[in-house]
Amino acid sequence: MQRATPAIELNALTKRYGKTIGVERLDITVNRGEVFGFLGPNGAGKTTTIRCLVGLLRPTSGRVRVLGLDPIADHLRLTPALGYLPGELRLYPELTGRQTLELLADLQGAAVPRCAELCERLALSDAVLGRRVLEYSRGMKQKLGLVQALQHDPELVVLDEPTEGLDPLVQETFFELLAEAVAAGRTVLLSSHVLPEVQRTCERVAIVRDGRLVTVRRVAALRDARARKVRLTFTDGQGRRPLGAAEEWAPKWEGEQVELLVPPDQVVGALRDLLTLPVGDLTVEEAGLDEAFLDFYRHPDAEDQP
Repeated sequence: MQRATPAIELNALTKRYGKTIGVERLDITVNRGEVFGFLGPNGAGKTTTIRCLVGLLRPTSGRVRVLGLDPIADHLRLTPALGYLPGELRLYPELTGRQTLELLADLQGAAVPRCAELCERLALSDAVLGRRVLEYSRGMKQKLGLVQALQHDPELVVLDEPTEGLDPLVQETFFELLAEAVAAGRTVLLSSHVLPEVQRTCERVAIVRDGRLVTVRRVAALRDARARKVRLTFTDGQGRRPLGAAEEWAPKWEGEQVELLVPPDQVVGALRDLLTLPVGDLTVEEAGLDEAFLDFYRHPDAEDQP
């Protein structure tokens, strides 16, 4: 596999189920060595796209290349270099945890140099691995899924809702594993509804809506282009009041406090006007990825800008 090629290339990827559109004309490039976020609500086309990437679905039209290979035609060559954790993890309940990892390693067609290390770090002891999967909790199954996705040290890891069911301590271990993978030059595609973890781990994200690409942006640029949270606490006991021109910034009142979402280029002017009121406390926060993401979905005409 040539190192110069991107980890993932989607060119006009389209998948239809009869008359229903799964995804339509997606153009996305994921560079090697990055953690790339893939965002969208249920039904947006994320799972369809991921299944096309890993060779579980054949595209209706368009071109898909993963590590320079066709996921369908070159499936046997690609599988050893690919780690995949599906969003709906289904395991054989009658197998033990250890048997499950051995079976999936055989299907991956690669050695598993990290299996023991990952089991230890994710607290999957020999006793736990000796139990049948039907006895596992949701979190234990998810940890087993993470091990099978990473145990062969793949070049590309595709993770769909990877922290689902994990307790906070195990989540921190997951973030450590993610950082180590990137430091080692691996590539990660992370699909998640947990926006703070996307903001924490990803440099760039793609947002899809109704099967179509809305934007591909750096997380910092996506956040900075969106509104700032301005919180004001008044001191005169009047509570909710007219805010003049600031009414256009979606004020949310709670007692004596109001929160506004102000465009970044209007923050200074807004503060100049608002501070003529009896304000006792003021905070301005950088918008998080959740506000930026929701902004795209509140406005149907939102689209990528150069």
